[in-house]
Amino acid sequence: MEAAFFDLDKTIIARSSPLALGRSFFKEGLISRSFMLKSVYAQLMFQLMGANEGKMERMRTEAAKLTQGWDPDKVKQVVNEVLEEVVTPLIYSEAIELIDEHRAAERLICIVSSSPTEIVEPFARLLKIDRWIATRPQIVDGRYTGELEFYAYGAQKAAAIKEMAARDGIDLSASYAYTDSITDLPMLEAVGRPVVINPDKELRRIAVEREWRIEAFRNPVPLRSRLPQLRTPQLSRAERSSVAGVISLALLAWWYTKRSPRG
Repeated sequence: MEAAFFDLDKTIIARSSPLALGRSFFKEGLISRSFMLKSVYAQLMFQLMGANEGKMERMRTEAAKLTQGWDPDKVKQVVNEVLEEVVTPLIYSEAIELIDEHRAAERLICIVSSSPTEIVEPFARLLKIDRWIATRPQIVDGRYTGELEFYAYGAQKAAAIKEMAARDGIDLSASYAYTDSITDLPMLEAVGRPVVINPDKELRRIAVEREWRIEAFRNPVPLRSRLPQLRTPQLSRAERSSVAGVISLALLAWWYTKRSPRG
């Protein structure tokens, strides 16, 4: 069996998914205004300067600690309500076309994302993706501990892919991987058909050196407008309400400038 592994943020969707949930988390009292503004700043720096493993690790640690004591059901509730509160997420039409092609070729399709399971799972279910690999927070006595059970980042992504392949009989040498970031180099190296999407500077350099396929995704469209093309049954109300909303960083920043100081 062959498979196609897709990163989520900036590969399938045109924005960063965790930041999009900031508005709802803030409204529900799960995070402070100051923390969200720091997150916006961090995202801006990430976009301008590219990924840095040390900085990403510090961001991961801080974000994980932030969740200590959170009720997982509360988080899921917030995610489930996002679609009604924000604009329809934008998804690359090119990504949907690729997913459709791989589905027609009977390849297993898997999202591999460092975003939390609470974001990745409902999105994957909406698109009828076969599998997903995502960051899993540790839960003890019904609460997040502030630690991670599994962090889907860098080499950990590749390890999870190889574990899945061994378990399910996937031929990685004939499989595909798609991503935009140099941090996902191990994932690309784990398959025989790596493809880079709108790559950052370092990943583009490596892709050129290794003669990997480079694609430019330039057509983000409302997710709802693409769903009819996904050769799948009509979505239920529960599935529609569970999708994790994805909005642009600009909209998030604009919203905060319009709000009175809180927290």
